[in-house]
Amino acid sequence: MDKLVIEGGRRLDGSVTISGAKNACLPILAATLLSDDKSVIRNIPALRDMSTMLKILKNFGVRVQQYGDVVKVEPKGYSKYVAPYELVSTMRASICVLGPLLSKQKKAEVSFPGGCVIGPRPIDIHLKGLTALGAKLKIEKGYIIARAKFLKGTHIYLGGHFGSSVLATDNVMMAATLAKGVTIIENAACEPEVVDLAAFLVKMGAKIKGHGTPRIIIEGVKKLHGAEHSVIPDRIETGTYMLAAAITKGDIMIKNAKLEHLIALADKLTESGLSIKKVPNGIRVKYIKKLKPTDVTTLPFPGFPTDMQAQFMSLMTVTNGISVITEKIYPERFIHISELNRMGANILLEGPCAIIKGVKNLSGAPVMASDLRASAALVLAGLVAEGRTDVHRIYHLDRGYENLEEKLLKLGAKVWREKEK
Repeated sequence: MDKLVIEGGRRLDGSVTISGAKNACLPILAATLLSDDKSVIRNIPALRDMSTMLKILKNFGVRVQQYGDVVKVEPKGYSKYVAPYELVSTMRASICVLGPLLSKQKKAEVSFPGGCVIGPRPIDIHLKGLTALGAKLKIEKGYIIARAKFLKGTHIYLGGHFGSSVLATDNVMMAATLAKGVTIIENAACEPEVVDLAAFLVKMGAKIKGHGTPRIIIEGVKKLHGAEHSVIPDRIETGTYMLAAAITKGDIMIKNAKLEHLIALADKLTESGLSIKKVPNGIRVKYIKKLKPTDVTTLPFPGFPTDMQAQFMSLMTVTNGISVITEKIYPERFIHISELNRMGANILLEGPCAIIKGVKNLSGAPVMASDLRASAALVLAGLVAEGRTDVHRIYHLDRGYENLEEKLLKLGAKVWREKEK
């Protein structure tokens, strides 16, 4: 197992190119199961989660070929429908094969998914939506077992305890493409990754309207064909480099980035005093003056992303004054607080709210990553901390950030990997 070592105190300058969006790639790859034809997906990042999803597809009997960031998927003749625990247990997004398998094969057996430890993330909304389409579901020996003679369009409300669900919207939308009749999803997730999946499905011949709004309408078709698609840039990777510029008082040109996908984060950073400008094919983020503390509340898109909460907290730890971060999506997503406090931060947790009193300096320390975005937050803290920071369990980072250390090195950071002793 590796750890990431960072010598802090260096200003980051230069340019960085954003990779394809992990949370768009995974359901799009799953969607290729809906057709017998070859599909070509471009801008696939070299991530651990991508490797896992490709292994899952191969496990079904699908032919998969990869050339750099291009993946060719040929599902013709696949007949297996079991997604085993040993693959699914490492990645929550693997649940998104459930809808396509059920719609195309009329049966699916998918192990309960794993992934990051950020509190309960129930899949009841997925099951509710697929049941409404006519699926018969049961839980047995840790597997979701689904059967359907056919799926029938219906009117579904996909509300959850903390709002809409991206993966549940993905799953139901994919399943509905081959259902009989019209499906209307109310309280659908509006995230750019959902819109990108819908765009791919439309290229495959699906009839979908309203993606990007809380009401998606899908008219079922008899058959889908293969398609070519280039995945959108990763907005969470983009946001992480925006915060890297802010926390190191740097100046970074972020290429292949879409500011419109991060308007809430950009608003909060601008409010804090950072300069953010949209440029051709990207964003320029520049530190120009002492930053001010800023309060944020995580909300579904277009609100402030929960996947940026931990990284934003790292910035606020070294911003003079008091700021409050309220987590409305995953109220238990605060495991990184204890690790940031180990580095000298002053953070108090009160229910779903983190109260941060900015300190003058953080100090390097050995810290333990608990999940993907917490890992990124600790890296950001390490970049500005005095001395050496060792971030352990960075396999989380490898799930969501392509070539992180190479990109940081190019920007002027001092960072390297070491084997754990």
